[in-house]
Amino acid sequence: VAGAWGVLMGLAPILQIRTILHRRSSADVSVGSMAVLLVGFALWLAYGLSIGDGALIATNVTALTVTATAIAVTLAFRRPRRATTAPAPLPG
Repeated sequence: VAGAWGVLMGLAPILQIRTILHRRSSADVSVGSMAVLLVGFALWLAYGLSIGDGALIATNVTALTVTATAIAVTLAFRRPRRATTAPAPLPG
């Protein structure tokens, strides 16, 4: 049950991806929080690999893949910031 729930948790960012694609914007998505999760999943995956735990490996491969995809989609749908230009100098 825990392994299955872990896979479902790993798939959860798909909901965010779906929202980004629907809105065509990722302005309200925190890349930083997803990056923290990504590092955590990578560390748990490394631990799972080191002890040969299939449940840890499966859940964290899923989570790592989906979260990396969510970060890529988030960055792809970031609207570029408008360039600010200095006002033209006054004549004279």
